[in-house]
Amino acid sequence: MIVLFNKPFRVLSQFTTEGDKKTLADYIDIRNIYAAGRLDYDSEGLLVLTDDGKQQQRIANPKFGKEKGYWVQVEGVPGENDMEHLRSGVDLKDGLTRPAAVELIEPPDVIARVPPIRERKNIPTSWLNLTISEGRNRQVRRMTAHIGFPTLRLIRHRVGDWNLEGIAVGTFVVRDKV
Repeated sequence: MIVLFNKPFRVLSQFTTEGDKKTLADYIDIRNIYAAGRLDYDSEGLLVLTDDGKQQQRIANPKFGKEKGYWVQVEGVPGENDMEHLRSGVDLKDGLTRPAAVELIEPPDVIARVPPIRERKNIPTSWLNLTISEGRNRQVRRMTAHIGFPTLRLIRHRVGDWNLEGIAVGTFVVRDKV
C-alpha cells in the first residue's frame, strides 16, 4: 500500500510524539506504515508512506534516483547564472550535490502559510521549481542558501510519478503499490 499525505507546516514526519509537536498520528490512522523519506518539520507537501520495506527503500534511497520536485520560495530573485550553479551541482559541506533541474516560476496556487513567511520590504521574493534526485538533510535549503538565496518556504509537490494534485493540506489518499 502507498499513502500520499499532504503534510502541513510544523508537523513531524513520524508517528511518535516529541513534546507538543504534531505528528503523522494526528492525521493518519493507518497502522504499520512508514515514511519513505522525510520532510522537515518546517517544510510542507507530499510525503509518501508505505507498509512495504522494499518499496520504502526504492522510494527513499538516493541510489534509485527517484526525483523529488519542490516549489521553493526564496529571498531575492536568482538570475540565470545563479540557477546554473544549482544545475551543475553545489559543493556543500557533505560533498557535491547531483545536478538539479531548476526554473523560476510564478507563485504556485497554494494555501497561505500560518504563520506567514518573514518578508523584508526592500527584498523581493521569488519561486523556483527545483527537482533533485537525492535527499540529504535539508538539502534544498542548503543549496539555495549556498547560492545566496535563502529558502523562505519549501513545498514538495512531487516524488517520482506521485504528486499533490487533489490532496488537500492535512489529508491523504491511499494508492496501490507501483
